[in-house]
Amino acid sequence: MTLRSIIKPTLATIGALALAASAHAAPLKIDAAKSSVGATFKQLNVPVDAKFKKFTAAIDFDAAKPEQGKASVEIDVASFDLGEAEYNKEVQKKEWFNAAQFPKATFVASSIKAAGAGKFDVAGKLTIKGKSSDVSFPLTVKKEGSAQVFDGSLPIKRLTYNVGEGEWKDTGMVADEVTIKFHIVAAQ
Repeated sequence: MTLRSIIKPTLATIGALALAASAHAAPLKIDAAKSSVGATFKQLNVPVDAKFKKFTAAIDFDAAKPEQGKASVEIDVASFDLGEAEYNKEVQKKEWFNAAQFPKATFVASSIKAAGAGKFDVAGKLTIKGKSSDVSFPLTVKKEGSAQVFDGSLPIKRLTYNVGEGEWKDTGMVADEVTIKFHIVAAQ
């Protein structure tokens, strides 16, 4: 056995492994200008739509292998915009988001499963105001040119996360039900 007979196959193996590793999908780049995260809730039984102006998302997803996918979202709760500066300031207080102590809300996916026709079932952990719970929701993924578009909505109960403490625990003024909606546009 010569040194050359050992090195040549070893180099070929290393090259094949490097090629296989590079073929794995890289994390997608989020197009922040085309993406959005918002919430809809009812105040005095009237629907109110608001949005988060600042958030980041990390998505590594291949529709052919969804179970290998990874996704996380981090939302800056101080960026919650109700369309009125006075209201925006109010929801940052301790009774609502307590943005000084809990500046971020997060979601981390624990599983992504195909449900057919561009639809997926996502499960993971949602953390708001230091309170975490397991959640699941349907996700739709479609191609738009070279981008992938991820759309979904997640119904939650705000009181599960202590959003609305003290007098705001009363759901007569602001309903307990909130729907978090997202539209994420990403490309390689």
